[in-house]
Amino acid sequence: MTERLGAADRPLQIAIIGAGPAGLYAADSLLRKRDISLTIDVFNRFPTPFGLVRDGVAPDHQSIKAVARIFDKVLADPRVRYFGNVTYGVDLHHRELKRRYHQLVYAVGAQADRRMSIPGEDLPNSHPAISFVGWYNGHPDYRDLPADLSVERAVVVGNGNVAMDVARILVTSPDELARTDIADHALERLRQSRIREVVVLGRRGPVQASFTTPELRELGRLQGVDAIVDPRDLELDAVSQAEMAEDRTATANLRLLHEYAARTRHPGARRILLRFLTSPVEIIGTDGLITALKVERNELVVDANGALRSRGTGEFDTIAAGLVLRSIGYRTVPIEGVPFDPATSTINNIAGQVVHPNTGEVVRGEYVVGWAKRGPTGLIGNNKPDSAATVEAMVADLPLLQGRRDGHRHPSAIEALLRERGVDYVTYPDWQVLDAYEVAAGRAEGRPRVKVTTVPEMMAIIRRGP
Repeated sequence: MTERLGAADRPLQIAIIGAGPAGLYAADSLLRKRDISLTIDVFNRFPTPFGLVRDGVAPDHQSIKAVARIFDKVLADPRVRYFGNVTYGVDLHHRELKRRYHQLVYAVGAQADRRMSIPGEDLPNSHPAISFVGWYNGHPDYRDLPADLSVERAVVVGNGNVAMDVARILVTSPDELARTDIADHALERLRQSRIREVVVLGRRGPVQASFTTPELRELGRLQGVDAIVDPRDLELDAVSQAEMAEDRTATANLRLLHEYAARTRHPGARRILLRFLTSPVEIIGTDGLITALKVERNELVVDANGALRSRGTGEFDTIAAGLVLRSIGYRTVPIEGVPFDPATSTINNIAGQVVHPNTGEVVRGEYVVGWAKRGPTGLIGNNKPDSAATVEAMVADLPLLQGRRDGHRHPSAIEALLRERGVDYVTYPDWQVLDAYEVAAGRAEGRPRVKVTTVPEMMAIIRRGP
């Protein structure tokens, strides 16, 4: 008699594509299913795991990075294998994973930025926030970002936590940052920075801003930095007043903004100016260099669907600036063999189950978690219940997967395939070698770690061994 899939003699074999918070929370939730016998292989493009925890969280937010301890325990579980330095769609393909695993989980995040689609957006020193964040965090893709910090004013377009992070890093004392795990190349450039003012633009009002209260509060506590708000930007229309009455975060944010607006003394050497109801309309350049940003004043209107929108008033202004960073959202990009919804920039899914876009038919055995599932919203912790919900769908599907004939694939098959292709993959013990190296280097400087920021250097350290 054939045992059910997930029984001891027929373990469930799962592949997770991506080793960021969403993928590792999914693995953690799966490992807690004690009545299911399973193995999990986690594939990641870089040798280093943890995704946004390593490459996205601001270096001065070390407490948030503590979640990596949970993820380390996941990767250390004997039922889990880590395959770093393996690129899906290049080193391994969809059809190959389908043959070797009962279930595939896509945890690929949102790897691209949204554009403003305004004239001048492609001028030198106009960058997406995803690149700038990756640059100061040591992401290998963005190590050589040509960000010129020799200008005196920068503009950050966006009103979320990432925009707050970027603005804060630009004006925080380099001596303060030197106690963090900020990338060395970024710290050196920030020590030479001439930026004295960062203007943060929000297209809607203060009530609609998506930054959290702790992020906003931090701006008012930065040493030598003034947080400045024009009181006129805090005058609310009736719709915003009604919205704020039902939103505790907006109420707390507005209280802080009024506090900043009431400050009459601005003794700091640097400043962050928060502007609302303002949209960029053109980046102005001279001889290939950014000189200013043309902006338009907005008003809030209710559209035909009852949603609150910003609308230009025809009142324009110009902000002299030499650096523009857009932080208006991320988007997932299509990956090989997986249905994609271009309207939402997500993998096409219903409650985490991948579905065909035209028919709505479920793609059996394929699932998605994190930003690739729901769009780029929420904090790192939001991925935990989101991933758990997808795992419940995976468990519910087990009876439907029993008819497949690939129940006894040998675990060594994927290793053999990678070796055959000459892929120098990284295991969890390999990552521990690199981790120990970075932490030891940091300890010598009184820092959490000193990051290695190129893949060849990572691999050289790993191959040298402990």
